[in-house]
Amino acid sequence: MGPQHPSTHGVLHIVLDLDGEWVRGAEVEIGYMHRCFEKHAQHLTFQQIIPYVDRLDYVAPILGEQAYVLAVERALGWEGQLPKRIEYLRVLAAELNRIASHLLAIGTYAIDLGATTGFLWAFRDREYILEMLEAWTGARLLYNYIWIGGVAFDLPLGFIERLRDFLRYFQRSLDEIRALLLDNRIFRDRTEGVGIIPLETALAYGASGPVLRASGLAWDLRRVRPYSVYSELDFEVPVSENADCWARTYIRFREIEESVRIIQQVMERLEKAYPPGGDFDPRGLSNKKPRLKEPVSLYAAVEGARGEIGFVLEGEKNKDTPRRLKARSPSFAHLSMLPELAREGMWLADFVALLGSLDVVMCEVDR
Repeated sequence: MGPQHPSTHGVLHIVLDLDGEWVRGAEVEIGYMHRCFEKHAQHLTFQQIIPYVDRLDYVAPILGEQAYVLAVERALGWEGQLPKRIEYLRVLAAELNRIASHLLAIGTYAIDLGATTGFLWAFRDREYILEMLEAWTGARLLYNYIWIGGVAFDLPLGFIERLRDFLRYFQRSLDEIRALLLDNRIFRDRTEGVGIIPLETALAYGASGPVLRASGLAWDLRRVRPYSVYSELDFEVPVSENADCWARTYIRFREIEESVRIIQQVMERLEKAYPPGGDFDPRGLSNKKPRLKEPVSLYAAVEGARGEIGFVLEGEKNKDTPRRLKARSPSFAHLSMLPELAREGMWLADFVALLGSLDVVMCEVDR
C-alpha cells in the first residue's frame, strides 16, 4: 500500500503480506517526510522554534505549541506565573483546534470508507472554525500563536459573540453528523468489530488519546495530570470498551462535544472573571529574554488531538537555545501497532478501516 495512504494523509508506505485479499502481515515504512526537526531546534532560540513545532502536527498545531511552550516555561520557572486571561486564551485556542482536528479525522475517515457526504459536512463545520482562528491569529493553518510567556494576540472585537453564534449552530450540526455517520447502519457494519486493539496491546505500544480511551482506559492528561487551567474546568473523559474502529470514531465525536463544554466555560470566564482592558498585555512574560538559569532536562506533555504530545527538553545554563529537543509523537506509537495487529489476520478492506481509524499525521511521525 502506498507510498501513500488511500486518502493521502501524508506519505506512508506499508508492505503487506497478502493471501488474496487476506492480510497476513504488515511492515510499516516511514521517513518520507523527515526534515531534521531536532537538528534545526539546536540552532534556534526557544521562541524561533515555535513555527517549526507548528509543522509537526499541522492539523492541530496549537496543541503542539501548547506542549512545547509548557516545556520551556517549566524549564524557565515561569509555569503558573502567567495572568489567568492568557491561560484561558490558550485553552480556548487549543479546544477550537481540537474540534477542527477531530472534524477532519471523522470526515476523512468517512472518505476512507466511501461516505462522501460525511466528509463534506464535517469539512463545512471545520471551515467555520478555521475562519475564526484566522480572524484571531492571522493564520489559517500554522498559527505561531502560543508564545513563551504569553500569546501573540488577545481576542479581536466581537469574537465571543461570533463564537457563541457558531456554537448554537454547531450543536444542531453535531446531531446531523451523528445521525449521518455514527448511527448509520452501513457505517456501523463497516466499523463495529473491525480493527480491535486490546487494552494490553495499546498500553504495550504507548497508545494514548482516542485510541487508548476507545480501548477502555480513561486516560486524559487534562484530567490526570492537569496543566494550564484545565483543573478549573468541568468536562468528562469519554471512554469505550469496544476497542474497534467505530469506538475510536465515537470517542472523537464525544470529545468534540466535551470541547464545546470547555469552550462555553472559557467564554464565560473571559467575559466576567478575566475581561480584557486595564494594563493587560497578552504577551505576558514573553518580553523577558527566555534564558535558562541552570541546566535542565525535563519532559512536558499535553493532551493533543491524536494523543499525548510531549517534548524532552535539555538545556545548558545561560543558554537561550536547547541542547536537545525531542518530540514525542502519538501517531508514531499508533503506527507501531500495525504489524502486531495485522499478525492476527484481516481483510484488506478492514486493514484500510483500521489504519484510517488511527488518525495519524505523517509529519508528526517523521519529524
